[in-house]
Amino acid sequence: MTVKTIHELKAGDAAQFSKTIAESDIYLFAGITGDLNPAHVNDEYAKNTFFKTRIAHGMLLAGFISTVIGTILPGPGTIYISQELNFRAPARIGDTITAHVEVVQVISEKNTVRLKTFCVNQDQTTVLDGEAIVSPPKAAKI
Repeated sequence: MTVKTIHELKAGDAAQFSKTIAESDIYLFAGITGDLNPAHVNDEYAKNTFFKTRIAHGMLLAGFISTVIGTILPGPGTIYISQELNFRAPARIGDTITAHVEVVQVISEKNTVRLKTFCVNQDQTTVLDGEAIVSPPKAAKI
C-alpha cells in the first residue's frame, strides 16, 4: 500500500478501485450493518419497486470510496473528516463499480485534503458522487 503525506499531494492526483458486486456482497453487508431493507435482500419485494430488481446498498458503494482513501490515496493512516454523498443511479448484482478519488485542494495549514469522489458502473454511468475532506497521515511510514 502506498501513502502520501500532505506535502506529497497535489491537485489532480487520482486513484481508483474496482469491484464487481456479487449477491454475497449484498447479504454480507446487510448482515454486518443490519440493513435488511427488502429492496436489497428480497427478490419478490424488489420486483415491485421502481428498479424492478434488487439493488446494492448505497453505503456499500461508499465503502469502495473509503477503500481508495484508506489504501491508495492518500493511503494508510488517512482519517475521514467528512463525506458528502449523492446517489445518482442504482447498482445491481453483477455490476462492476469503479470508485474514483481525485485531489481537488490541499490545505497544508490544516493538514486536510478536499477530494472529489464518485463511482461509475461498467457503462460509465455515475451511480454516486460527492466530496470528502480527509486528513492524510503525517508520516510516510505506517
